[in-house]
Amino acid sequence: MWKSGLKWMSLIIGVMMGAGFSSGQEVWQFFGEQSELAILLFIFIFSMSCFVVLNISFEEKTENFLPVLHQLVGKKLSSFYDVLIVFYLFATTVVMTAGGGAVLEAFHIHYWLGVFLFALLLALQFLWGFKGLMVVNFYVFPVLILGLIVTLFLFIARLDEPFLNPIGLQQKWLSAFTFTSFNILPIIAVLAVIGNKMKAKGEAAIASIGSGIVLGFVCFIYNQSLLKIPTDMNTYEIPLYAILEYLPSFMMIFMSLFLLTSVYTTAASGIFGLTARLQQKFSVSIWVVVVFVLMFMIPLTAFGFSNLVSVLYPLAGLINLLLLLSILIFPLRLAVKKRKDSQSFKM
Repeated sequence: MWKSGLKWMSLIIGVMMGAGFSSGQEVWQFFGEQSELAILLFIFIFSMSCFVVLNISFEEKTENFLPVLHQLVGKKLSSFYDVLIVFYLFATTVVMTAGGGAVLEAFHIHYWLGVFLFALLLALQFLWGFKGLMVVNFYVFPVLILGLIVTLFLFIARLDEPFLNPIGLQQKWLSAFTFTSFNILPIIAVLAVIGNKMKAKGEAAIASIGSGIVLGFVCFIYNQSLLKIPTDMNTYEIPLYAILEYLPSFMMIFMSLFLLTSVYTTAASGIFGLTARLQQKFSVSIWVVVVFVLMFMIPLTAFGFSNLVSVLYPLAGLINLLLLLSILIFPLRLAVKKRKDSQSFKM
């Protein structure tokens, strides 16, 4: 149970730590000053959301996200969110591919060549299937996350400033809800795929709590680091590079590889969820879906990574607030239903 739980935990972290999170763009867009309470709330809300989705996936033995949506918002609203998730997964893959191109520019690879190479890698992953993605998440990602944490601590130590910034009035606590709601669609899409692979409910608890704590910790350290940078963060396509300017040059190479892996795992998770749903809907070969999606997606990366993040992310967060609310009250709805069923049975 523990091994499977940790495996699903690594999958959740891999989905979350894409180009937006690992580059610092998401952290900066949603948090910033006076957000320590928001990050703490995020840990609780995110862990609970993952636990509810994993429980539904386990009970329904799901293979795609539609049955999960039926349970959460009913059949009428699930049709709306079905379309929204398909669109969102597509948009996320566009953002991640643009992020991949932006990262490869650090290695003096032209942006469009980087985008093409990244899209090719996404297509090739289907030769190995879901197991290949799990190998990257379970074995490679922990090393890279540890590298990010060490990098952030080295940056703070080099500045020779207090670790904690002034606490302030904590006016951004609502960001915990918008940040979680923004990320909930890819989480549902990916966790629904593993419903028929889970063996026990305990796996859901391990994966949910563990991923919430790890992501919250990284988010907190990242936010503290970004607040210490004296220059305007809006001038950076990838905020992490502003931190790396204060560190030895070899750190740039390592963290660029980390960013590339982060971007790839999120894009790969998204395209897995997207193709699983589209293949079921249209009953065509998985390769037809993959080629069509990637060919339509590549031109859209011209908008640029930071522009896509700043427009799509907050908008998606607001739209998904209803879905997040449905997830958070689902245990209460289930308890009320069981109580009514119990009373009807006694009568």
